[in-house]
Amino acid sequence: MFGDALPVEIYTAGLVFARVGAIVMLIPGLGEAAVPPRIRLAFAFVLTLVLFPLAAPTVAAIPALASGLAGAVIKEVLIGLMIGGLLRLFLSSLAVAGEAVSLQTTLSFAQTANPLGGAANTSVGAFLGLLGVTLIFATDLHHLFIGAIARSYALFPPNRAVPLGDAGDLAIRTVGEAFALGVQLAAPVIVFSLVLNVAAGLIGRVLPQFQIFFVSTPINVLVGLSVFALSLGLIGLVWIERYEAYLQRFVGGGG
Repeated sequence: MFGDALPVEIYTAGLVFARVGAIVMLIPGLGEAAVPPRIRLAFAFVLTLVLFPLAAPTVAAIPALASGLAGAVIKEVLIGLMIGGLLRLFLSSLAVAGEAVSLQTTLSFAQTANPLGGAANTSVGAFLGLLGVTLIFATDLHHLFIGAIARSYALFPPNRAVPLGDAGDLAIRTVGEAFALGVQLAAPVIVFSLVLNVAAGLIGRVLPQFQIFFVSTPINVLVGLSVFALSLGLIGLVWIERYEAYLQRFVGGGG
């Protein structure tokens, strides 16, 4: 009896590890390139042991053919990549906000290496990205990641087909929400830059000989960054609340 149960447990644990490992490789914080892969794999292994009793009832019988076994593993990896990608996709709202602030303050040329290990980004965008990950762990929001992984076995059980259509719709909605949120977070700087550019245009019309560019550029940088610094607390508060609401869709099963 024990010999019959052991292959089933190994098969179930392998499927759970395939999904959890794919999610852990992409979620914000743990999924950063700066985190060594061994640490991510070790965390995924421990999380697999925790979630094994929860996922075991949803796993179907062992396929008779090797192709069926490979297909089951690939399906779990796809589900994990889908969930992890969606959780990371919302983080792009901070990159949008940083890019908008950089463009409005003429600092878009100031590129810096992303401290999280990603590609080079604008200095403001890299700062906001690091701020977002810090807020996730400071507010214990990363606990909802584990809740989302556990809830995924009720939303996407291994014995059902991958809902590619629903995943595509959710990804499109997430991109739209992230872009809109990024513009909203950068709204104070955008409004200031708009007012300054309109004023500079009017002055340039009235006084064509006045070198308005050499006067407006330092004001745009100094005052624009000052407005950004003053609104930084509100930016972090709004973003973390919106991201928590987004995570609740996975944890609570909302659409």
